[in-house]
Amino acid sequence: MNNICFKTYESIPVNYREVCRYMSCKNPDEKTKKLLEQCVEESDGALSYKVCYSVFDIAVQGDEIDFGFVKATSHSLAKNLKNCKKAVVFAATVGHGFDRLIKKENLLSPAKALCFQALGSERVESLCDTFNEEIKAELEKGGMKLKPRFSPGYGDLSLEIQRSIIPVLNCTKLLGISLGENLMMSPSKSVTAIVGIW
Repeated sequence: MNNICFKTYESIPVNYREVCRYMSCKNPDEKTKKLLEQCVEESDGALSYKVCYSVFDIAVQGDEIDFGFVKATSHSLAKNLKNCKKAVVFAATVGHGFDRLIKKENLLSPAKALCFQALGSERVESLCDTFNEEIKAELEKGGMKLKPRFSPGYGDLSLEIQRSIIPVLNCTKLLGISLGENLMMSPSKSVTAIVGIW
């Protein structure tokens, strides 16, 4: 049984350009900028940055990847994990509090809800980036490197693999993540990913 590691982060700097990209707004006007700043301020107490992860031995044969706890068939992922014997499998979330903010604003202000949706996407991606950089720094001390992270739903990797990732990482207990029948995660601003080590 692999050890499951758990990390939390107090705060992560906001990448305003990325939030605007998620909003499909390359050149925000002053009104949009103020709305975004207001959303960032209001979201501060609702964000809970959490990650759980483990390192698994993997075997890649053709388009099949054996993680020990699940086998996946994906040409895209097999290509990504070429020459890797191990992989970090992780889950990250910014918590249920942020979902409640979005739900509230869906009723009160569609513009604000859109802003929160974009901010939430940026927040969880920034959380993944921060975690990746930490793991990368640790592994590089031992002469190892990381492949780009790869999430279920990318390329031809089915979301179905999340049915195995969520329980093996104990995500429900550690992060409060649950998986719906449609394979979508709750909280909605959550990510699972695989990062090859070589």
